[in-house]
Amino acid sequence: MKITIIENELYLAQSISTKLNQSGYETEVFSSIKEAMATSTGDAYLLSTNLPGQNFNPLITKYKEKIIILMVSYINNDTVSAPLRFGANDYIVKPFIIEELQRKIEHYKEYQTLKKYKSLYKEYSEYLLNDISITDDIDKVTTPMVIFTNYIKLVDKLAFQYAKINNRVLVFVPLAIKSWKEKIEGANPKHTLYISDLQTLKKGERDVLFELLKNREFIISTTTNIETPFKTIEINTDNKLYDQNEILTIDDYVKFIVNSFQYQFPDTELSKKLGISRKSLWEKRKKYGIFKKK
Repeated sequence: MKITIIENELYLAQSISTKLNQSGYETEVFSSIKEAMATSTGDAYLLSTNLPGQNFNPLITKYKEKIIILMVSYINNDTVSAPLRFGANDYIVKPFIIEELQRKIEHYKEYQTLKKYKSLYKEYSEYLLNDISITDDIDKVTTPMVIFTNYIKLVDKLAFQYAKINNRVLVFVPLAIKSWKEKIEGANPKHTLYISDLQTLKKGERDVLFELLKNREFIISTTTNIETPFKTIEINTDNKLYDQNEILTIDDYVKFIVNSFQYQFPDTELSKKLGISRKSLWEKRKKYGIFKKK
């Protein structure tokens, strides 16, 4: 990790640089904002707010996606409050212990890493669930609730969207893992549980689960219609995707292919890929109620 130090007191700057180098950091030192904005390449910025005649707010604006820690001699609006509003992360009062500075650097380094992971997982989950429509179903979802479905990913998207709309933190608990009980017991009571695959539990295990869920906010998905002490709704989809480890019926497979590719291929080619005649494809459209919009 490279740290840019912007400090006009040369002795102090070199002292900080030396101590950070000894702890394994790479450093670079600048005495002016202009030079730092022109050539600095740090991952984190230690910015002195005691730079006579220099405006440091443009630097904060330019590098606000990086870690910026203010080094201040005293606290007021100009040295702390205003820079924090511009995008600085934190401040430390001179004189300070180098270990305290390192703790702040490492804290914000970890925070930025978590932000990147959060963004990655959010984008990836949205990509995976992009083709699933929940427009007609999201208003049906409340908590606590069990959702009986023919497609678990449909409930995945409903749960994520519910949490987003209601500003809830979602804790995912797949019942296929052995540690599901510990995950529920260790979850923050203020967070919403999203529990998948109820159909995988035996009756005795379900009784344990239902006892654990008393007074909790949750959404449970199941592909089997199981009696529970909680409100249950059924939400299905005809436009069902499938996973590699899932075996579909011939009818489900044909419906999936027709729904997914009917606008990419003419019926002549689509029927050929399915290994059936065009007349048979027309009959299946009629049977499944799938009609091509013009």
